[in-house]
Amino acid sequence: MTTQNQIQTAPDEVFETYREVNLIDGKRVPARAGLDVINPATGLVLGRAAASDADETAGAIRSAKAAQTEWASLPARERGKRVAAAARAVAEHAELIAQVLARETGKAIRTECRGEVAVAADIMEFYGGLGSELKGQTVPYNPRMLTMTTREPLGVVAAIVPWNVPLVLFALKVGPALVAGNSVVVKSSEEAPFATFLMAEIMMAHLPAGVLNIVNGTGAICGNALTGHPDIAKITFTGSEAVGETIYKVGAARIIPVSLELGGKSPMIICEDADLDKAVAGAISGMRFTRQGQSCTAASRIYVHDSLIAPFMDQLGDALNRLVIGDPLDEATDIGTIINARQADTIKAYVAGAETTPGAKVIRFGTLPQDAGLSPDLFLQPTILTGLPDDHPCVMEEIFGPVAVVQGWSDYEKVISLANSTHYGLAASVWTRSLQTALDSTSRLDAGYVQVNQNLTIQPNVSYGGFGRSGLGKEASLEAMLEHFTRSKTIVMNFD
Repeated sequence: MTTQNQIQTAPDEVFETYREVNLIDGKRVPARAGLDVINPATGLVLGRAAASDADETAGAIRSAKAAQTEWASLPARERGKRVAAAARAVAEHAELIAQVLARETGKAIRTECRGEVAVAADIMEFYGGLGSELKGQTVPYNPRMLTMTTREPLGVVAAIVPWNVPLVLFALKVGPALVAGNSVVVKSSEEAPFATFLMAEIMMAHLPAGVLNIVNGTGAICGNALTGHPDIAKITFTGSEAVGETIYKVGAARIIPVSLELGGKSPMIICEDADLDKAVAGAISGMRFTRQGQSCTAASRIYVHDSLIAPFMDQLGDALNRLVIGDPLDEATDIGTIINARQADTIKAYVAGAETTPGAKVIRFGTLPQDAGLSPDLFLQPTILTGLPDDHPCVMEEIFGPVAVVQGWSDYEKVISLANSTHYGLAASVWTRSLQTALDSTSRLDAGYVQVNQNLTIQPNVSYGGFGRSGLGKEASLEAMLEHFTRSKTIVMNFD
């Protein structure tokens, strides 16, 4: 196991500890250059993370390659036990990790960050218990021959995580990859790297040196160097559709497997017989308003039956007005900030387009904070758009902010068609008391993750992944570990 460096006790110590370093071969390795990481709530620099170049990234890959064979030779259950122990260690440091995460992402610590750390640790422990499931089959080919399949690790996995839920997505990639016998090089988000580094180093105390490495840097330099390296056997990426398309081409050129979790424009269909109170609560949780709508699964297209739309809008507005927008570190805060000015400008441009559309209404809820110590630019109010045409960009494209479109419907066939009208296919939900409607609609909705009367986020042991341009592959399940982090070998023995 790697020698554990001293774990910090305060966020400021974390930012200083990981100043311009990578974690390679179980050690903090200084980088040649750095980049500023900004606290989006204050606009102030939190610290400087590594800006890794191609050579530094290659060093992490060499470390992973050197460690992988011995790691793979351990019994699978032993690998699982070590990953589970690492998960429990993460849980023991949950509050510090959450404090760091809140500062670098701008997400509220009470409603978002503590929960994210808990789910990330839970996912890792879930995968830790699946080591005994890495098994093949015997095949009845010929009774005089032993014919079987086995599961083998792929080698070195490149895992690229985004800024919106970096720890959960780290766990979804690293957990199954490690238990399956691979080594991993993670590229953290350059917008929010520090909590990911802290979580990784805590885990490294329970793993052999080099099995888990983490680098930081830009996508153009560090990311390209990682995905294009000849020793990478698998790429798993969560992020934008455009970058995912580029990474898919890189993998295709080398003929290596690629998993992608990309964008979404998830529909929420509220039927005439729906429980209105549950549907309103589901719209708020499903839109991930407490995450500022920065979620691929955000229920950003809400189709409400005409008979319910007036009371739905009234209740939704009342609930949204009660949410507190403010300092992410304040225990009273429900909603924090957008990640950066570029994303905020994108969101504002979409809303501005709705405001100039004839017949459309833009309704903002909640009160923006007035605290002197907060930067006002990245705080946005939850926003509902109504009266838009079905082909409007706000209806068809992912905004990735606290903006949802609400539309009425009366024709069931039409609303199913509208729900399937984008090129995304990540998630969807239906709200009804009718089993017949639930069975029919869930079979016809073109999405990989469909729920009835709830809008849960990613859960361990619940297979998650999209269709269409929402990505390739599944996460959070045994299926994900077997199909995406191992290869199947067929063996036929004949001693006649």
